[in-house]
Amino acid sequence: MQGTWDSIVLYFENNMGAYLTMLRQHVDISLRVLLITILIGVPLGILCVVFQKQQKWMIGSVQILRIIPSLAVLVLSLRYLGIGMGPAMTALILLAVPPVLMNTVAGLEEVPFFMLESAKAMGMTPFQVWIKVRLPLALPLMLAGIKTAMVEIVASATIAALIGAGGFGQIIFQGLSVRRTELILIGSISVAVLALLVALLMDLLERLLLRYKHV
Repeated sequence: MQGTWDSIVLYFENNMGAYLTMLRQHVDISLRVLLITILIGVPLGILCVVFQKQQKWMIGSVQILRIIPSLAVLVLSLRYLGIGMGPAMTALILLAVPPVLMNTVAGLEEVPFFMLESAKAMGMTPFQVWIKVRLPLALPLMLAGIKTAMVEIVASATIAALIGAGGFGQIIFQGLSVRRTELILIGSISVAVLALLVALLMDLLERLLLRYKHV
């Protein structure tokens, strides 16, 4: 154990620059995927609520896509997108969209009907009802879905290293290839800590956005 710890310390002494580069790459791809996931998942969730008859097949289609292993999506994407960030982002987006979509639908459908009717009775237009009533009340569940997606993205972004997109996966796969325990530990613990920090930041964001619930 002491030898492993010494190897970890030695790695950071000699490779801190490379480590920080991998950290930046991991954060970069995670944030890009999260942004695209929100831009896809939230509007799809709204459409599912607006078009109730199509909701079942829309949700089913997204859930089916999630069943496909990320590595399989990665391999298929390589053929059309080549190596780099594109294939990795495609696989991660398919993984992350379902929790955002499902929580958006759940949040919107849990808004009490009487509140929607009261808003209409006050003279609000349908658009105002959505912006001022429905979406704000659905926000807690929507944020929970985004938090789940972000943690999954950070944890799964290690696959990006397989096709040259960087990230902490480089350390893990290098450690596996040369059978160096300290590299596997550095990569795995770094991903776990980053996922934990993301969860804490999302909790802080939720508290800031939903201050009224904590008054």
